[in-house]
Amino acid sequence: MVPRRLFTRNRWCTTSANVICFPSHSPSSQRNRPLCLQAIRQGFPNCNNRAYGSCDSTVSSLSSILGTPATTFDDGKSPFEITTPIYYVNDKPHIGHAYTSIACDVIARFMRLSGREVFFLSGTDEHGQKVEQSAGKQGLDPQEFVDRYSQTFRDLLSVMNISHDEFVRTTSEKHKTSVQHLWKVLVDKGCIYKGTYSGWYSIRDECFYNESELVDGKAPTGAEVEWVAKEESYFFKLNDFEERLLKLYHENPDMIAPKTRMNEVVGFVKGGLKDLSISRTSFKWGVPVPDDEDHVMYVWIDALANYVSALGYPDEDVHGNFAKFWPASLHIVGKDILRFHAVYWPAILMAADLPLPKRVFAHGWWTKDGEKISKSLGNVIDPLELVEKYGVDQTRFFLMSEVNFGSDGDFSHEKMVRKVNTNLANELGNLCQRTLSMVFKYCDMTV
Repeated sequence: MVPRRLFTRNRWCTTSANVICFPSHSPSSQRNRPLCLQAIRQGFPNCNNRAYGSCDSTVSSLSSILGTPATTFDDGKSPFEITTPIYYVNDKPHIGHAYTSIACDVIARFMRLSGREVFFLSGTDEHGQKVEQSAGKQGLDPQEFVDRYSQTFRDLLSVMNISHDEFVRTTSEKHKTSVQHLWKVLVDKGCIYKGTYSGWYSIRDECFYNESELVDGKAPTGAEVEWVAKEESYFFKLNDFEERLLKLYHENPDMIAPKTRMNEVVGFVKGGLKDLSISRTSFKWGVPVPDDEDHVMYVWIDALANYVSALGYPDEDVHGNFAKFWPASLHIVGKDILRFHAVYWPAILMAADLPLPKRVFAHGWWTKDGEKISKSLGNVIDPLELVEKYGVDQTRFFLMSEVNFGSDGDFSHEKMVRKVNTNLANELGNLCQRTLSMVFKYCDMTV
């Protein structure tokens, strides 16, 4: 049985204090922000939002409560940057991409409704050996390949009604300029040197692994690894930041969440950090290393810099987005890429004398009917198919409510139908329908 749809798609009502507002579908960054709250935050007390109730009284009643409760990592009032990881474009989007994007969207919308100024960033990671190989298999130029697959992620965000403010692509000239500037800063700081690398490398993960990390001859993620023998490479002096990182974690115990993930990160760093190979010469699809174009940057150095390049780094304009929104308030990532965001990224920022992100949250993975999701098993979940079958709001609701955020989750069609019918349509749906009917009938359409 397919769950019945109580509301018309994309017409959810939001309520705030003494005014009911319906979401705007403007493509601008003001999307889904009630106009009366916008007026308060931007200082326009004479807003003409009369269709939704008394804006003047809303200004009076809400001006003292704008913001969110302060925490150890957020003051509750400052501009708020939230990011998804940028998605790797070697294949079409799956349920994990939708899950991360929706989670960020929920938080971004909440922050906007609370009066916070929000910069919600998503995008695509478009360089690396895997992309070069995948393009070659399809007989495509790498740029043509990434253009095609990047668009599928844009389409996903649109279909899922994601309210991102910017979509960054690592093949853009703006991003390349930014990451090359960061590289030069690290060189000037004495944190990069040239050497040779040999070790285990996973093309699928675009990650180097130590011998001790391999499980049955494979990466911890199950990906195949290959031996790279004495390839010339530039290195980042990661080992120099081991003690500083441990001090960071100790002094900021809520920086990495959930708590179990913090424990994993601390354990990894205490195990000893080796200097990180950050360039490759065995392929060409990447950002050229400044002053040495035989090398392209390691894909993760390139990718992590998106969080500042999208804000205009190294623009030092005090009124620009970099000055306003950095450091990021929250990076949300999958648990498989936590190391890059909680170890490598903070170390790079320390080396460049840039502020560190306030929090990194690693969520879990999804399985299907109790089995790991993989192409070989043929059980990959296409989020667009879920939307086609159940609807946008139904899909969003299921993914956000089925498991505690941070834990692994299991998908089945039976669970989705039961969750949507029981909790969304019958409980929340009936509550909203009865409440709003009374508001419209007896309260002159205002609360």
